[in-house]
Amino acid sequence: METLNSNIDDFWYWYDLGSSQYRRGEYEEALISYDRALAVRPEDYWAWYERANILQALERYEESIASLERALQTRPEDYWAWYNRGCIALEELDWYEDALTCFERAISVRRNDYWAWYRRGDVFRHLGNYTEAIASYQKALEKRPDDYWAYYRQGDAYRHLGDYERALVNYDRALQIDGHSFWTWYKHADVCRYLGKYTEAISSYRQSLALEPEDNYAWYNQGCCAARLGNVALAVDCLKKAIALKPSDGQIAQNDPDFEPIRISEEWRALFN
Repeated sequence: METLNSNIDDFWYWYDLGSSQYRRGEYEEALISYDRALAVRPEDYWAWYERANILQALERYEESIASLERALQTRPEDYWAWYNRGCIALEELDWYEDALTCFERAISVRRNDYWAWYRRGDVFRHLGNYTEAIASYQKALEKRPDDYWAYYRQGDAYRHLGDYERALVNYDRALQIDGHSFWTWYKHADVCRYLGKYTEAISSYRQSLALEPEDNYAWYNQGCCAARLGNVALAVDCLKKAIALKPSDGQIAQNDPDFEPIRISEEWRALFN
């Protein structure tokens, strides 16, 4: 008790105790310690910043943002406080306009930082402003020319704009960097299908299925491409696998124009009779 009393107004005692508790995952205890530290130094930037990290770990996101705002009162041009505030607003609260303001303030402090530009692109993507999203991802790629995620998300933005050729270029680039993503192969296949590149689409669907063999959509869409090419055996085989995973795909297929070229085949009739 004497030790506690002697340290009751010692900022560094409470700050260091809170840091140790945080590292051990004792978040509630750490929060109390940082509050005691702030009672001694209510304007300390780092105490407010670390307090925000604890509240984020506790999934108390609005309180975390409030702590970052107090930190920014002390250091209004601090990159990390703006950036982290933006990440919480974007990823946890869906406060997209608020997140955009934060990332733009972060960029104003560090013009050449990859992450703030990348997150700015994510905000615009969520807002449906794909042209601005692309511009932000391009800026991010100026900082990291071999970044998988920026190419992947830029591909998504072009796909949403209906610019499938540019989407394909970006998915190609992403796959050159990391060829082990189911979604990148799947979206690459979808874009090839939209462009009428059915052979390439089949190849990409196969790559996606090598990673997630139980995905009914990849089996179904591969069947669509095979049907467009008149490859009855492959189309029916893929559709069988899709129906086994999701029986309602059979009803969908019977009304899907992609399968029109093979509806007169014996294999098709045998599948549905």
